[in-house]
Amino acid sequence: MTKRIYSIIAGAGLLAMAASCANLDLNPLSSASSENWYSNPGEVRMSLNDFYRSTFFQIEQNWTMDRNTDDWSQRTNIYAIAAGSLDASTKSNPDIATTWQYTYRNISRANRILDALDNLEGKYSTDELDNLRGEARFFRAYAYSRLITLWGDVPFFLTSITPEEAFEMGRTDKAVILDQIYKDFDFAASVLPLKNNGIGITRVDKGCALAFKARIALYQKDYATCAKAAKDCMDLKHYSLFAGYGELFRDQTKNCEIILSIPHSNELELDEDGNPTTQNIGTFIARSAGGTHNAQPSWELLATYEMTNGKTIDDPTSGFDPHNPFAGRDPRCCETFAAPGTKIYNIDWNPAPDKIKTWDYTKQELIVNKDSKGGADATNASYNGCCLRKGARDEWRTEKRNDNPVILMRYADVLLMYAEAQIELNKIDDLTLDCINDVRARAYGVSRNDITQYPAITTTEQSALRKVLRRERRVEFAWENLRYFDLLRWHQLEKAFGHNMFGFTRNAAVAKENFDSGNWFWPSVPKFDEDGFPCFEDMVDGTYIVQHGIRKFEPRIYLWPLPSNDVQIMNGKLEQNPGY
Repeated sequence: MTKRIYSIIAGAGLLAMAASCANLDLNPLSSASSENWYSNPGEVRMSLNDFYRSTFFQIEQNWTMDRNTDDWSQRTNIYAIAAGSLDASTKSNPDIATTWQYTYRNISRANRILDALDNLEGKYSTDELDNLRGEARFFRAYAYSRLITLWGDVPFFLTSITPEEAFEMGRTDKAVILDQIYKDFDFAASVLPLKNNGIGITRVDKGCALAFKARIALYQKDYATCAKAAKDCMDLKHYSLFAGYGELFRDQTKNCEIILSIPHSNELELDEDGNPTTQNIGTFIARSAGGTHNAQPSWELLATYEMTNGKTIDDPTSGFDPHNPFAGRDPRCCETFAAPGTKIYNIDWNPAPDKIKTWDYTKQELIVNKDSKGGADATNASYNGCCLRKGARDEWRTEKRNDNPVILMRYADVLLMYAEAQIELNKIDDLTLDCINDVRARAYGVSRNDITQYPAITTTEQSALRKVLRRERRVEFAWENLRYFDLLRWHQLEKAFGHNMFGFTRNAAVAKENFDSGNWFWPSVPKFDEDGFPCFEDMVDGTYIVQHGIRKFEPRIYLWPLPSNDVQIMNGKLEQNPGY
């Protein structure tokens, strides 16, 4: 039986983690072998460095989860979750098997580090060893948080295990795992310093542990724990909101708002499995700047931003003009979308049918506007007239790679998590409103008390404030890989996937005709449902406004499928999630 196990574990995520030290432990940043590794704190710290590689954050980077939400538009592709096609054998975006496998790699690595640290007791100071334990337990908690959020009950272990032990392992109630997650984050918060800088890397710290404890508590609807952890993080007075919302995502330092981010090199590198660790960014770059511009923020997202007067665009008194949907909007709108007529990638971006030429600041001349819906290449130009500005840098045009850090947690999220928890507890107080208004005021470049300079939130009615908070999260964190998880816990995936992807005609003559008749950008104001989801179906005429892609909701998606190889290999010990 043992030989049979070893012959088949190579294809299984959980069992592969227990197979051997060499496979389990992605090579530490040293030439030492796994037999003599972990002999002193320095070697342990080097091994901990591996937790900070972007390889382990498959679904947190490259907008992986945003692709599976209603914030994303792409004429040529619908990703597996949004298409309702995700199954246990799917190897596409998101890559279920790789996410599962890498997450258990982190757990196994953390467990081995913790075992090794126990063996170093008495040889080194307790404070030094506890600092290392804090990091290891943080990443173990991070990994289990991901698992219970996406899969529910999962295999659970806190020490190194053998293949035989793994083979007998079933699923543990996520409530049991959540309790351990809290303990790990609490321990990390108690031993890690307020500022934890190592050589060449900024490591997780006290506030980081508190912030991520708040996040998993919120995701599990444990609002009291979330509120306390978020408040404890706020009370550290260590973080603050970055002065400029748009610049925050182009700034490549660990600034005052970033609680945890992972470096993202722009060099073409491969991980130990041969997978790229960098992102080819050409899909998002305007065609006139040399990109393919195949993907862009959605119309649903564009419709969600309030006007600067604080009114939603479906309010008849808001002043919204559907023919110029970027005007008079919350400043975060035009920091997330490139408004027509603005400079990005060193060109003037404008998809309007009459803009056949555009200015290229690099060449210092007019060039053919390949993004114009009235141009010679209207078939492939700007499917919905939108272009991503958030995080975009001029260097993307030449390098075609994204080297912005992968932001995993920032202070604005702590503020809004606290506010959401208090709203759900119906303990709405001045601090609840202050947290929301601090985030809103920053978008306008003013302080919270400058209430004449931004639309401050004043309502304390629970249902009304819940709707405000959910809209606030959507526009604040657009294209930051959080929308999917918000929809998941709000149980609103059905609403998000109940609307398809829409955009402009691919026919240049029709586009020009409708532009000349005054129908550009949208012919009318989209309707909204009671939960604030915009609907464009009514304006689709099949000529000017057309459907580009079909989303489909599958109820089973609230839990992901376990990788089929792991289920098959466990001989009934590991049950598949319902519907797969």
